[in-house]
Amino acid sequence: MPTLKPHGLALLALLTVAGGAAAQEVPAWSFAIHGGAGTIERASLTPEQDAAYRVSLARALEAGAAVLRDGGAALDAVQAAVELMEDDPLFNAGRGAVFTAAGTNELDAAVMNGTDRSAGAVAGLITTRHPIAAARAVMEQSPHVMLIGPGADTFAASLGLEQVPPSFFFTQRRWDQLIRVLTEQGRPTPLPPAGAPGSPLGMAATAPAPPLDERKFGTVGAVARDSRGHLAAGTSTGGTTGKRPGRVGDVPVIGAGTYASNADGCAVSATGDGEFYIRATVARDICARIAAGQTARAAAQAEVDDALSLGGYGGVVVMDTRGQPAFALTTPGMYRGGVTADAAASVAIYADEE
Repeated sequence: MPTLKPHGLALLALLTVAGGAAAQEVPAWSFAIHGGAGTIERASLTPEQDAAYRVSLARALEAGAAVLRDGGAALDAVQAAVELMEDDPLFNAGRGAVFTAAGTNELDAAVMNGTDRSAGAVAGLITTRHPIAAARAVMEQSPHVMLIGPGADTFAASLGLEQVPPSFFFTQRRWDQLIRVLTEQGRPTPLPPAGAPGSPLGMAATAPAPPLDERKFGTVGAVARDSRGHLAAGTSTGGTTGKRPGRVGDVPVIGAGTYASNADGCAVSATGDGEFYIRATVARDICARIAAGQTARAAAQAEVDDALSLGGYGGVVVMDTRGQPAFALTTPGMYRGGVTADAAASVAIYADEE
């Protein structure tokens, strides 16, 4: 694993230079991730929790970097990192996903290949272990761009993608978070899913609040530039706590939460208030701004600010064709990190870490 710089994003400072970087040498490959943005402040994390997130981010970075270091494709690196985060209960994706108001997990994901702008997306999965793999399967093994609900799970299963019982995605922390939100809103509280080790109805409502409340922005994602100069992006999420069953946010909407185009010169993965990110077409507009000559960082910040003007909070990670990752956020924090062939892995959590 590359040397981890536990504080700050020296990589971002090194690679993202205002006004462009004409003299900046292009790295052989570059990789960046996010683990969600939201109300993430130093006071909300114990030192142990802070360290745990940094270790998980570093592990995901290394998963993607290992692919790129061996000459692998950008899309393979994205999938490798996102699958790791989908299995990590610290993040709101896969096994750490938040619950709907009905007490179920409904998972969304998308991938996009910048080489030919092929894309795949899934929404409302309940039994497919790795939604990001299902999204890629839609892209590569179907004539469609998006599949939803039982049809998407059935498609994934038909291709041999691992299926699990819904209780696989259960975590007590997210369940307690759901019960607390529903109780505060005066809404009925559901029973835990069958097979889950959850608290009986009524008990979780009085349990201590989770140590961290990211509100609703715990999406994970990755962007990559490989040694051939190709770009890719992928995003995966459990959505928002207490969402109405059937709700779909920005993640699987190509151009809103996920986008990649070699021609436009960027790959984007977003996290935030999905309804607003859809309305602002955040990911596609970032690429359009870069194609028009803006730096990745300026384009990213302009778009998250646009979503904020509509009422939506969140953040994005962007990769340009020069392998320069950029991060932008309108929240107190965003789990994030980057690594290139020429620079060691660096991770950050809080907004003021740069």
